[in-house]
Amino acid sequence: MGFLFGVDGELLERQYRNHLSGYMSWEQLPHAEEWILFEKNIGPYVGIDEVNLSQGELYTILINKERRGGSGSIIAIIKGTDVRTVTAVLLKLSRRRRFQVREITLDMAPNMEQTARICFPAARRVTDRFHVQKLAYEAVQEMRVKARWEALDEESIQMAHAKACGKLYHAPVFENGDSRKQLLARSIYLLYKKESLWTQSQRERAEILFREYPDIKKAYYLSMRLGLIYHQCKHKDIALTRLARWYDEVDKSGFLAFGRVARSIQTHYLEIINFFERRSTNAASESFNAKIKSFRSQFRGVKDKAFFLFRLAKIYA
Repeated sequence: MGFLFGVDGELLERQYRNHLSGYMSWEQLPHAEEWILFEKNIGPYVGIDEVNLSQGELYTILINKERRGGSGSIIAIIKGTDVRTVTAVLLKLSRRRRFQVREITLDMAPNMEQTARICFPAARRVTDRFHVQKLAYEAVQEMRVKARWEALDEESIQMAHAKACGKLYHAPVFENGDSRKQLLARSIYLLYKKESLWTQSQRERAEILFREYPDIKKAYYLSMRLGLIYHQCKHKDIALTRLARWYDEVDKSGFLAFGRVARSIQTHYLEIINFFERRSTNAASESFNAKIKSFRSQFRGVKDKAFFLFRLAKIYA
C-alpha cells in the first residue's frame, strides 16, 4: 500500500494501527496479550485446543464450532495452557452461558480435560478420535524406528568388519532394490495408510517389510483395527465391546508401545466413547488453528501480539 500510494509503508502501518483501525480504543486492549473473551459467541457445541502464536509460545483457544470458522467463532484466546490460568479467565463467563454448552471436544491432554470439567460442568466431553488413532500409529512407528536403529547398527558392524578384512562392503538389497535400512526408512508413510490406499510400490515394500518383520505387521493391523472401531460402530455399547476385544488383542501381543496406548485409552475411555453420541471431532479447532497460522504467515510472524489478536478478533470474533 505504501509503495502504491507513494508513502512510507512503516508510517502508513503505524497510522492504521494507532488511528484508523480503532485498536487504541479496543475495550480488550488492557489485557489483550494475556486473554481476550467474547461471551456472546458461546454456543452449545464448542472446541478447545492450543495454538502457537509466535516463538513457540502457546495460547489456549476456545471456539464455537457451529460458526464453521467464520465470524463469531472465537470465544476465548488465553495465554498459556496452565489449568489455573485458563480456568480463571473462562470463569469470567457468566454461569448461565457456561451451562449452555452441551458438548466440548478436546484432545487427550489432562489440562484440557480438567479445564473443560471445571468451566463447563454440564457439557459432554468428547476426546478427538484422531488423537486416539494417532497414538496407535505412533506406536507402530516406534517399532519401525527401533528396527531401523538395529539395522543401522548391524550395517555399521558389517562395514567395519569388511574394512578390517580389506574388502569393499556392499549392503544386501531386497527384490525391490531397497537395503534393509532403506526399507525401514521408506516404510514410514505406508504404515499410516490403509492397505487399500497403498500404491503398487508401497504394496511391494509392505510385503517385504511384513515378511522380514512380522511384529511390525501385527502392530500395523492392530492400529488399523482401532480405526475400524470408529468407522464401523454406530452405538456406544457396541464400540465399548469392540474396544474391550481390542484391549485383549493388545495384551496378547505383548507389545510395550501398544500397552501404553491401551492404558491411555482406558484412562480416557468415557470421553472416547462419547464420540459415538454425535460422532463429533475436534477437526473444527484444528482447522481454525490452521487459519491462525496462515494469517500469521501473511504478516511474516507476530511482532505485536495484542495488535495481531485485535485483527484476528475483527475477522473471527
